[in-house]
Amino acid sequence: MTKTIRSLERGLQVLKALNATPISSLQELHQQTRIPKPTLLRILLTLEQASLISRRLADGGYRLSWNLARLGRKRDRYDRVAEEAAPVLDRLCQKVSWPSDFMVPAGDHLEIRETSRTQSPFMIYYNRDRVGMPVNWLLSAVGRAYLAYCPEIERRKVITLLRTSGRPEDWLAKEPSRLGAILAETRMRGYGLRDQTFGGGPYGAQSPDGLYGIAVPLLDRGRVHGVINIIWPRSARTIEEMVKQCLPDLQAAAAEVVHALRQGP
Repeated sequence: MTKTIRSLERGLQVLKALNATPISSLQELHQQTRIPKPTLLRILLTLEQASLISRRLADGGYRLSWNLARLGRKRDRYDRVAEEAAPVLDRLCQKVSWPSDFMVPAGDHLEIRETSRTQSPFMIYYNRDRVGMPVNWLLSAVGRAYLAYCPEIERRKVITLLRTSGRPEDWLAKEPSRLGAILAETRMRGYGLRDQTFGGGPYGAQSPDGLYGIAVPLLDRGRVHGVINIIWPRSARTIEEMVKQCLPDLQAAAAEVVHALRQGP
């Protein structure tokens, strides 16, 4: 009888585990598959070099590549954008030293899907925000950058949803003229800034984080795939200094992600 290929069986076992748990650490994969870690690392490296899996920049977690068949798991379009954004954010952080987040819409808030905070030498004490953290739409730099450039029908839908919110940080949704002026100013400026009253922290539980940020959309022929930023401690640089030093690199990174998305399936 023909024997099976043990190494292939183990590789398929890893892929099945990643399909069941989309983002997994080495330890989690070891617990699920019971494959020894040295062997597991070789399998993961082989799968990564074959473009069947990739690693998340934020925490090094393993995930199925967009190029791989979905294996029955439904994925949203932002999975691929996050995968394309990860190496770009890594290179941007290496160039400017300050970290970036990639965020996408998630109903009444935005959500961090990828981040280079762990890669920055200057953000040791500012890594509390993790992938999946909800972020306010109307007061954050990322929210304003997204809403300023997204299609009108999408913008109206978000604002209508926030108008029924009881959270204090959504008050701008009830002042359409003021919000419209802010978004028009954002478009004229070319990047988003935080509201002066916004201290940061997760949506619904604001807590001052001591950061500033500038943000630009991933704009693709009138469609916005998400938004990326550069963040830094307020005590380190003024907004004007960071705009002068880093905005061109941030805009170039956004263009690079959009270009990569256009080249793919």
